[in-house]
Amino acid sequence: MAHRNVELLAVGAGPANLALAVAVEELAPELAGDTLLIEREQDIVWQRGMLLPDALSQVSFLKDLVTMRNPCSRFSFVNFLHAQERLDAFVNLASWVPYRSEISDYLQWVADELAQVRVEYGRECAGVEAVTSADGEITGWVVTLANGDTIGCRYLVIGAGRDAHVPAVFEGLPAERVIHSTQYTQRIAQVRADLPHRVAVVGGAQSAAELFGAALRDLPECKPTMIMRSIGLNGYESSKFTNELYYSSFIDEFYEASPDARKQLLDEMYRSNYGGLSPATLDALYRQFYQDRRTGQDRLAMHAMTDVSAARTDGEEIVLTLTDRKSGAEREMRTDLVLLGTGFVRSMPWAVKALAESIGLERVDVSRNYRLDLGRPASAACYLQGVNEATHGIADSLLSVLAGRSAEITQDILAHRLGLPVTVPAQERELAFA
Repeated sequence: MAHRNVELLAVGAGPANLALAVAVEELAPELAGDTLLIEREQDIVWQRGMLLPDALSQVSFLKDLVTMRNPCSRFSFVNFLHAQERLDAFVNLASWVPYRSEISDYLQWVADELAQVRVEYGRECAGVEAVTSADGEITGWVVTLANGDTIGCRYLVIGAGRDAHVPAVFEGLPAERVIHSTQYTQRIAQVRADLPHRVAVVGGAQSAAELFGAALRDLPECKPTMIMRSIGLNGYESSKFTNELYYSSFIDEFYEASPDARKQLLDEMYRSNYGGLSPATLDALYRQFYQDRRTGQDRLAMHAMTDVSAARTDGEEIVLTLTDRKSGAEREMRTDLVLLGTGFVRSMPWAVKALAESIGLERVDVSRNYRLDLGRPASAACYLQGVNEATHGIADSLLSVLAGRSAEITQDILAHRLGLPVTVPAQERELAFA
């Protein structure tokens, strides 16, 4: 087991921490050479489990890791296309949104292009502990890796993403029969494609619809059924007025808003991100159902306003108890495979919870600049990326604000190193620890 120290350690090499790495190289070269990103996988793949061949990103290519902060940066998506000799072709495509696989390739390219910040692969974080002085001041952090090695740092950034949401009703089922969207591409390859599988797809938004289409492609003999609590599938709320709430400049307004206003904003913006489908996906799916009905195949099914209230195994079958939300009536549905398009846990991921518990925090509070309130004197600092929706708005887990947020964290670290005050809105809001 080996130990080493760096000044800044970022856990996870996804879009959030790659944007931070770029910001550090461009804004804080004195810090860049002592900055390390660790990634548990052997490469960088965006949304690995749902990297489907034809899946599109839902945001403009200009909302890359850097353009909204520094349009002249060599790390822009446009420069990536130029480096790949594909800029003419992309322009000719006349699309604002790239393929998801193309964004994934861009992220790996950025990691490879970093000149000073290091990225190390196959480094899985197994735990984080605070380093404290005799008087209880937090002076740094020690990250333990899965292989037992340790890395010490003064500044820690956690950007490893949120935990997959697997509803409790499915937890007792055999693991090989239940696939969450975050694991789809890896695990569907283990399922025999030549059997007439009955497939239950749970969820009513983009990821569930993509799973439904993927099952038809990857299991050509299957009979898929969508099950959702909502009244049916709906498109994203995507008016230009609503999209202004995804500006980086709106974060200040959200952060300073009252709790009631924040709740209203999050509730009303739900369909602009979590609760809808892209127009292209919605249209393609409806056409599939139309053709299925027109030809009399009756292969595709959809149950809206339906809860999965219980699940069990019966021999080789999975038996789901479906409850009609309109009448309360229950019935059983027998299936062979369950695909979960159920999103992510909205509370803090395990890494943040474990860190908070280790230093005695009963709740997680973050500043406007994403710095964790440690509840005691500290010459070290910890920052949270992508998990601050309750205080920073619905865009916090998306690509839209990465460029601006990375600059804010970088500037906060620089000020903290110099012992300078950081200008933030006067009223700092709290993010409940759950």
